Amino acid sequence: MRINRRQLLSVVPVMPVMAAVIAADVIWVPEFTSRDPRDWINSPPLSWSDLADRVVLIDVWTFECVNCYRSFPWLRAIEARLAPRGLAIVGIHSPEYPAEQERASVMAKVKEFGLEHPVMIDNDLRYFRALNNGAWPAFYLVDRRRKVRARYYGETHEHDEQAMRIERAIEALLKEAT
Repeated sequence: MRINRRQLLSVVPVMPVMAAVIAADVIWVPEFTSRDPRDWINSPPLSWSDLADRVVLIDVWTFECVNCYRSFPWLRAIEARLAPRGLAIVGIHSPEYPAEQERASVMAKVKEFGLEHPVMIDNDLRYFRALNNGAWPAFYLVDRRRKVRARYYGETHEHDEQAMRIERAIEALLKEAT
């Protein structure tokens, strides 16, 4: 089922945090869909080999999504705390509206929100679709072997139930041997 932002917002007042969906089968994370340097902010184009031996949290977002930018303080906090131990965060900016496709606007929002991790601009939504994603924000937790171990949907704040679940999962993956 595909969930757009309006549908997700209609659920949020009733259930503010959507539960994680744990990958039951082995799901390999798709390769990043752009090698064009203009589609990357804060980084040259990445491939998964560039992230070898790292646990990765993919953040799928779009800048007109209030739930997305309300999650950024938590995202910045876990990045500061866990990056030295092997966590990498990669943002995927997948626009819902045409105005969100302008590179300069995305760059301005990355700066405004204080995002320092790599962000791939996914204007054609190829990566969004490759993940079989349907919501903003969406977080995909990828282990060191490139397996998607869990995915989470919805606004996330430091110390809320979903943040604690994600952080426990990250901690467990950081302790796993490669």
